[in-house]
Amino acid sequence: MKCFVIVAALLAATPALAVEGARAAPAPAPAAAAPEQANAAAPPSAADLLFEQPQLKNAAAGSTLTYDYLRRSGIAKGPFGPPLDDTIKLTLEPGTGGDGRNIAVEMFSGTNRFPAGPFEDMSGNPVIPLFLENHLTNLARVLQANPRYLKLAIRKGLRDGATVTPIKVDYKGRSVDAWQVVSRPFLGDGMAQRMRGMDNMTYTFVTSPEVPGEIVSIEAQSKNAEGGELLEERLSYDQKAG
Repeated sequence: MKCFVIVAALLAATPALAVEGARAAPAPAPAAAAPEQANAAAPPSAADLLFEQPQLKNAAAGSTLTYDYLRRSGIAKGPFGPPLDDTIKLTLEPGTGGDGRNIAVEMFSGTNRFPAGPFEDMSGNPVIPLFLENHLTNLARVLQANPRYLKLAIRKGLRDGATVTPIKVDYKGRSVDAWQVVSRPFLGDGMAQRMRGMDNMTYTFVTSPEVPGEIVSIEAQSKNAEGGELLEERLSYDQKAG
């Protein structure tokens, strides 16, 4: 798998995340306004929420962030392969200071596992680009498409067409404020006819400053005209493990 910084650099709204070798922490960014504070004002941008915030500031060194991962397709013997139900684990250790963390990654387990990381002095949560890079690798293979073309479409969708909405989510028995980012980057795309019906792919990100690492969930989902699942790929923070 390519280094996650490729995706981060493509999707970031500023060059702050285009770091060499994934070793330098992003430049400090102002904290996004809490969802309840932004109701009366413009919400933060999708790029700011997902790629420019120091999301690990509330995740203690010495802790492990565990994310449940699921990929499945309703297509019999589909091109995405058999369902995959596994975990992604990020073990955090102190960085050189501030919000930076040194991160060891366990990308799936057993025979599903493949190398990812480690990363040094990261203040953003690498689970987003890790998820996207894995997703795009499989999507490009299935569609026989240029991965860069798909990445640029997602980049444009997040920058120009995403909706950001304040919502509530349940976290350890209480309701907390969160942001939901939704993007459909391939709708109306000039190459949509080559996407085998998956041009309606919807990406949904949920973040909350109340949750360690801030990433509550990520989902990529596409359905056919009859409502059948072409692809469901999702990741969610494991509150029991956290």
